[in-house]
Amino acid sequence: MLQPVALGADPAGHWILMAGPSASLTQNMALELQHLIVKFPVDGPLGLDPAKVVDLFHKWVATQSVPGVLLVDVAELLHVPDGPGVIAVGHEADFALDNQRGVWGVLHRRKTVLPGSNAERVAEAFRAAGQAAVLIEEAFPGAIRFSRTGFELIVNDRGIAPNTPETLAAAVPEIMTAVSALLGHDSFDIARTGLDARERFSVSVKSARPFQLGG
Repeated sequence: MLQPVALGADPAGHWILMAGPSASLTQNMALELQHLIVKFPVDGPLGLDPAKVVDLFHKWVATQSVPGVLLVDVAELLHVPDGPGVIAVGHEADFALDNQRGVWGVLHRRKTVLPGSNAERVAEAFRAAGQAAVLIEEAFPGAIRFSRTGFELIVNDRGIAPNTPETLAAAVPEIMTAVSALLGHDSFDIARTGLDARERFSVSVKSARPFQLGG
């Protein structure tokens, strides 16, 4: 398992762990990751009218199809360009077929605080988003497929994790440790997805090997 020692960037701007004199600084910067978002992008073109997902999400609400989340409503925001798409609104978390930044994908957004370690919270967000992805794929067989090699992780709380170099130094080693445990290997790359301090802190993960969704 990867150990958080120090953080550096390769020539392409991707963040890697390395040994060095700044290790103690990184280790001493405790950061509790809460209100996590995980988004799996669509693999290939979107093969369905996203409006069809509205009825699917209404069915999720009616049957309470997602364990551990009380779903209460559905919001359709497809008129918003590069927007939040279709949302299954829950008490503990939301799910969405999301199109922010012009990238369609399935999204899980945790709204309540979770106990446990950072690695456990990353794992919960990854698995919840993966379960939603599988349910959508099963509802529209052959029309939509989500990536098994990449995802985005966002900390949806600027108070906990402002989009700064300090957050990057504190968070990425912990995220790398969590992802390594989730995927069962270290053959993946993590890159920061936005440098603007007004944006939420987020990273993209690209795995050299396909992973399973919904496990």
